[in-house]
Amino acid sequence: MKLGLQLGYWGAQPPEGVGELVEEAERSGYEAVFAAEAYGSDAFTPLAWWGNRTSRIRLGTSIVQMSGRTPTSCAMHTLTLDHLSGGRVVLGLGVSGPQVVEGWYGQPFAKPLARTREYIGIIRKVLAREERVTNDGPHYPLPYTGEGATGLGKPLKPIVHPLRADVPIWMGAEGPKNVALAAEIADGWLPIYFSPRVAEMYHGWLDEGFARPGARRTKETFEIAATTQLVLTNDKTETRQAYDAMRPWIALYIGGMGAKEQNFHKAVFERMGYQDVVAKIQEHYLAGRKDEAAALVPDELVSEITIIGDADDVRAGVRRWEEAGVTMLVLTLHSPEEVRRVAEVVLG
Repeated sequence: MKLGLQLGYWGAQPPEGVGELVEEAERSGYEAVFAAEAYGSDAFTPLAWWGNRTSRIRLGTSIVQMSGRTPTSCAMHTLTLDHLSGGRVVLGLGVSGPQVVEGWYGQPFAKPLARTREYIGIIRKVLAREERVTNDGPHYPLPYTGEGATGLGKPLKPIVHPLRADVPIWMGAEGPKNVALAAEIADGWLPIYFSPRVAEMYHGWLDEGFARPGARRTKETFEIAATTQLVLTNDKTETRQAYDAMRPWIALYIGGMGAKEQNFHKAVFERMGYQDVVAKIQEHYLAGRKDEAAALVPDELVSEITIIGDADDVRAGVRRWEEAGVTMLVLTLHSPEEVRRVAEVVLG
């Protein structure tokens, strides 16, 4: 099992001490460090800034929101950082959700699967630099010839020769069709929630993608980098406290990260079999009763998507996730000491 460090996205202010976390992750043998974005800090800049303090660890976006950049702009960011880092970039992409896409970026959310296929195809053309980049659309036509076009646009290819044509592209995906698409056209999958108990369900979706004509990877060469919370505790009291600390975070994603009519995170837990309780959690959360919503999150659900306990419990949990097909655990950790201790327990 490989380990990744998740830096996430910023709150109201830039976080402190991140450089030390990243340096310790590299010293301790972590495979990658990831940065995210929502509608504040971006994912690329922190990797360029803090990644400058490292020489080996991979630099991943988890995830870049497709609607925030055109495909060619995203490819420019990628090839630039890949050169600066000496070929260490992992490009994690995702569609986000309609509230952010339409509310923040002012872009339509419709046809996310078709947009993803087209978007990644253009990025691969840019990075290959074999010919001038064109695309018939309909989502990202190059050159643009639609309403308001001057007719002067011409096909181009990047001035800079990309360091690697095969920068790994991993997809953040939650639903069955999107996960199958990841297996078909991407190099890896970044599930935000993963439960080893229902691994067979996920692998059914992945197998559908691997079986499609022209699939890029096989099960043996495909990465599954699952985001989870891993907490080492010393006794039952600390374990209980860790469980309780997870409930508000889970309730936020079930109840507040998406609209009532369309919440992809809530749907993930429904597929795990928690339809009744997540409906109640969402109802309380949207009514402003956040404490009541958090209190409804059952221990069973927490234990399915996290790894919490003493060193033996954690090692057993990691084995369970590895047996479920996960190749990397992407963890949120808060101090260099915690980064090092987790590496000692998991990596030996």
